[in-house]
Amino acid sequence: MFRGMSTDNATNPVPAGRVSVTVADGIGTVEFFHPKGNSLPGALLRQLAAEITTLGEDTAARVIVLRSAGSGPFCAGASFDEFTSITSAEQGTEFFSGFSRVILAMIRAPKFVVTRVHGKAAGGAVGLISASDYAIATRGASARLSELAVGIGPFVVGTVVERRVGRGPFAAMSVDADWRSAEWGEQHGLYARIAETPEALDAAVDALATTLAASNPEAMAELKRVFWAGTEAWEPLLAERAAMSGRMVLSEFTSRALAAFRAR
Repeated sequence: MFRGMSTDNATNPVPAGRVSVTVADGIGTVEFFHPKGNSLPGALLRQLAAEITTLGEDTAARVIVLRSAGSGPFCAGASFDEFTSITSAEQGTEFFSGFSRVILAMIRAPKFVVTRVHGKAAGGAVGLISASDYAIATRGASARLSELAVGIGPFVVGTVVERRVGRGPFAAMSVDADWRSAEWGEQHGLYARIAETPEALDAAVDALATTLAASNPEAMAELKRVFWAGTEAWEPLLAERAAMSGRMVLSEFTSRALAAFRAR
């Protein structure tokens, strides 16, 4: 089974991205694409959240694989174009709520989410990886939290990143915004495994997904509850964090930081 959605429109000659879903042999695969480094505008984030939620309810899918298209970055984070067009706190809150919805969909799905990370991951992308139950990456899949560089902080995705890698490593990522290697990610639990080549990455993801698709769904659902115990109150927490970011993006400091970033 295949279904796909695109954010293209007739007046925009440049594709704005897509989300596609396939279900085969017990494996539900969600793939996203955007021409600007697989970045994620609000429309794609809403589609991702909806599709992951749907797969969580689909008995034909016993495991979910999340991946992005192409051979460049895994995901450049939130859409910079949308970020710079925010003009009100309400609009800002909605913008930053996009990753909240995907994170909640991933951790609430009663099935394991296995994420294939083929390239660099920045900002919100690190949140998606952290919300996975198992992530496999290539050696080129370095990661960074870049929010402070544009005058804000990783408030929304930080909730799940901190849980994944620990408070100390999360704080360090937030403060210096440097790239962390895939080896660092494996050492700190962001990645469960590292594959040497893209071909090895695909083989590892396929083998694990096939094994999980043949495993006991009830056992996996119970393990999932164990993995994410203590996150029951995350809906209001993430809403509060999104509002915090929504206010901050309108500050004079952030405006100057964005202007400097665009001038590079």
